[in-house]
Amino acid sequence: MNHRDPGPPAGATPGPSVPPAVALRDLVLGATPRWTRGDVAERAGVGLERAERIWRALGFPAVEDGERVFTDADVEALRAVAGLIEAGLVTGESETMVVRAVGYHLSRLAEWQIDVFLGWLGRAPGPGTARGDESPLERAAELLPELEALQAYVWRRHLAAYAERIPTAPGPAGEQDSAAAPPLPGEAGLRHSAVGFTDMVGYTRLTRGLEGAELGRMIDSFESLTGDVIAEGRGRVVKTIGDEVFFVCESASRAADIALELTARAQDAPELPRVRTGLAYGEVLARYGDLYGTAVNAAARLTAVARPGTVLVDTAFSGELAGRPEYELKGLRPVSVRGFPRLRPVLLRPAREGRRKAVR
Repeated sequence: MNHRDPGPPAGATPGPSVPPAVALRDLVLGATPRWTRGDVAERAGVGLERAERIWRALGFPAVEDGERVFTDADVEALRAVAGLIEAGLVTGESETMVVRAVGYHLSRLAEWQIDVFLGWLGRAPGPGTARGDESPLERAAELLPELEALQAYVWRRHLAAYAERIPTAPGPAGEQDSAAAPPLPGEAGLRHSAVGFTDMVGYTRLTRGLEGAELGRMIDSFESLTGDVIAEGRGRVVKTIGDEVFFVCESASRAADIALELTARAQDAPELPRVRTGLAYGEVLARYGDLYGTAVNAAARLTAVARPGTVLVDTAFSGELAGRPEYELKGLRPVSVRGFPRLRPVLLRPAREGRRKAVR
């Protein structure tokens, strides 16, 4: 292996001629890149073809032969992926899918964070800051570990939340409460869940003339509202897709309460347009943080045909709510949508107070 001209030593302080973007890159990496892709594969004990496949799956750009863009951390990360397979946590067949899921979610977080970082550096008053003669880059070096520690805390908190749902002991005859627990490692990942999509009605038309700051405030308001309501209802945000949020719940009743609350709160938020929601219940496939299946597709189609300020559910979902006095369900005419020639929407509304008391 060619070790000539490995570049500056790891952790070296950038000289005055180093461009700010390069200095920030080296700060974030914790070292100056010094290895080629061949160097990294050899040092990690992983074949070059496999190393390149992992690199691409993580969403990183292609690297030419001889480019020195890697650090010792890249070597350790490649070794770690290989170690997960050796430990049996990840199979060789699923290796690429696992790293692709990790790369996808973290790349979105990184894009937002670097934008915030650059904006903060741009607002810094010249070479010195309020903290004596520290430069903005030196101050950023102090903030980076705090940001990293926060991310680690949130990640562990989410791990703990999901761990609490795993049953510690089997029920009668070895049965487990599959509705209350996520699939265990090695299982197919299929389970029955309630899924829903909520979007802002007329988003494209409303945002056509908005300035960037106004659009940002609207999106922030929508994501804050939906995130709060879904968390309060003990659901989980799967992902946001532009002006739409995709969420999942363990039961239809929880998803119904979330959808109705989202509708009510959006109507009381003058900065937001009205929302509409589609809900469905059925077997879904949980795969690396995302969900797939007929129920997911049905919920998306119902959202597209729902009127402003309404909640539509499929027949399987309405069956889960049958006999519940908290809700009113009204069957509507079948609709023909992509993938569903005769989708039967059911209008979901909160029960009128008088009817609710009478039933009770």
